[in-house]
Amino acid sequence: METELYSRRSFLASSTAAGLMPTLTWADAGAPHYLSAARMPDGSHRLFGLDSHVQPVFSVPLPERGHAAALHPDRPEAVAFARRPGTFALIGDCARGLQIATLAAPAERHFYGHGAFSADGRRLFTTENAYEIGEGRIGIWAADQGYRRTGEFYSGGVGPHDMVRLPGTNILAVANGGIDTHPETGREKLNLPTMQPNLTYVTTAGELLEQVTLSPAMRLNSIRHLAVRSDALVAFGCQWQGDLRAAPSLLGTHRLGGGVRFAEHPAEDHARLEGYVGSVAFSGDGSTLCISAPRGDAAQLFDVSSMSFVAKITSQDICGIAQGPTDFVATTGFGYAGDLHKLDAFEPQNLAWDNHLVKRR
Repeated sequence: METELYSRRSFLASSTAAGLMPTLTWADAGAPHYLSAARMPDGSHRLFGLDSHVQPVFSVPLPERGHAAALHPDRPEAVAFARRPGTFALIGDCARGLQIATLAAPAERHFYGHGAFSADGRRLFTTENAYEIGEGRIGIWAADQGYRRTGEFYSGGVGPHDMVRLPGTNILAVANGGIDTHPETGREKLNLPTMQPNLTYVTTAGELLEQVTLSPAMRLNSIRHLAVRSDALVAFGCQWQGDLRAAPSLLGTHRLGGGVRFAEHPAEDHARLEGYVGSVAFSGDGSTLCISAPRGDAAQLFDVSSMSFVAKITSQDICGIAQGPTDFVATTGFGYAGDLHKLDAFEPQNLAWDNHLVKRR
């Protein structure tokens, strides 16, 4: 792997020196299937590109702990977001292993750890907190102009966390978690008596198309993480902010113009989630949903057509999940990475994988 990476970089460097300026593709970065941040043994942090077996093909250093990443649809560029309430995001040239730009959150803003590119890759959109007024914002960055900040628009709620673009469109689904925070108080939740999460659909021009608000009985169910199927069905995972004994379903699906469906959790397995879903993903054929519960050391599978419970898999501090070659792949905070159903059979890597495993479309 090192020899291949060195040869590729040598070719790129010599081509550039000769004035050829090759157009780089994801193949020049080892054609990674996934990206994930991790903490190294010395305490430093890196963003990794991973192959189909969830093994590293490249890495880019990060100044602090990362959270999730956004991948450019064409160029081998990845945006690594700081864990909230972070104020930086780094753009890495994954072919050369270099940092090529840094995004700095504007005044009175911080990032929430997620973002998405427009269909043509010309713009990057980031979930942000306008913390002095307690509203969510979607930041706009010109990826074709060195990632220059060009504007922002209302996210449709408070605390926008994850965001996905519906396939083949320039419509964004935004998980407005409903929780107000402020950097001066860290991750303290400031508005639990009045919080109201929602799932908002908005165009990349900022036009609000539809908003799904949870019922009063579920208003403490913070919508946090999203996955989208090829036919634009959106799945959302929640984090319950109330009494765990009263925690409702933490997994739902919704289609633009349709209604919400919630998963049916068996009582014992539902309690194991401890009110916290860390990631959500569809299987390759779209028939199964997977959620991770790092606090409960478990992942759970659900049939999408019936939203019924299928199976559970246990592994300590499992959080990152993504569509795999056959079913799902996953990562844990104890260095395990690979097929979800065989996770603990792999040799752990000497690092701690962070929250998310992002698949390159």
